[in-house]
Amino acid sequence: MKVIKPINYTPILDIKQTELGIKCVKDFFESCLSAELHLRRVTAPLFVMKGTGINDDLNGIERPVSFPIKDMGDRCAEVVHSLAKWKRMMLADYGIEQGYGLYTDMNAIRPDEEMDNLHSLYVDQWDWERHISKEERTIDFLKNIVKRIYSVMKKTEYVVYERYPQIKPQLPEEIFFIHAEELLKMYPNLSPKERENEITKKYGAVFLMGIGCKLSDGKKHDGRSPDYDDWSTIGENGLPGLNGDILVWNPILGQSLELSSMGIRVDKEALERQLKLEDKESRKELYFHKRLLEGSLPLSIGGGIGQSRLCMFFLHKAHIGEIQCSIWPEEMYAQCKEYNIPII
Repeated sequence: MKVIKPINYTPILDIKQTELGIKCVKDFFESCLSAELHLRRVTAPLFVMKGTGINDDLNGIERPVSFPIKDMGDRCAEVVHSLAKWKRMMLADYGIEQGYGLYTDMNAIRPDEEMDNLHSLYVDQWDWERHISKEERTIDFLKNIVKRIYSVMKKTEYVVYERYPQIKPQLPEEIFFIHAEELLKMYPNLSPKERENEITKKYGAVFLMGIGCKLSDGKKHDGRSPDYDDWSTIGENGLPGLNGDILVWNPILGQSLELSSMGIRVDKEALERQLKLEDKESRKELYFHKRLLEGSLPLSIGGGIGQSRLCMFFLHKAHIGEIQCSIWPEEMYAQCKEYNIPII
């Protein structure tokens, strides 16, 4: 647990204004994203059955919250980590046509999260997925979608400024694209997080590609499960990965802030390749993986956009606890009080 101390921090909005601001950001961003990417809202599960392969295993080490179901012979269910794979099944089950997609309000509990200004036990995000063609499985298409999402972020920032003129816009006009391998070569002596900070401070908004693949130093920039994002197909400049993260510079905390993780999803070939690379070939017997390998799931692109983080950024907050209700260590409450950070 570590609280990043903002310099001379005073919240711009009080608690009442903050709650109104949260609703403003969420309502506008959601409707604008839906229109921009042609996404239909659907209802999502809070938990799924264990052993189906539907739950997102994130980096592969995080423990899901689980519980037995009395009326189902104590079969075990898991609270979702995210809906990365569930959404793709819904594209098929709802019969959503190419060029259209779905989004949902995803709520998750991640008990192994290391809590700080940006990380909480409670995760809320817009999970979205869109049906694409084989020809659209390219870096150019990925960049196009990123630019469209970024345009929604820019519009949302302006809407907040219109309502609260004291909150000045800070996003640059365009988002900068770079691969994790290129970033490594720029800053070979820095850690992945330090590299993110340097490039995001320089450009203000960055889409960092190739998350999950091994780089030239034999390490990954960050972990990514092998069964949703395609991080192994060769894309731009002969570098692997059709996925990435949207990062923005947070001047209040003096570091980069990840707002979205997204990418073109694995096809059959990429899934088989990545499961082998990660020594996870046993997953081929799970329900989700069987459907993908047999060809009953559409090709897709998708991701998650953090709701609380988005509100935190646009309302110029220093801690995610100013946006959402969660549980925090007593030491964190004390530190936040010392730093003039009002936790809900």
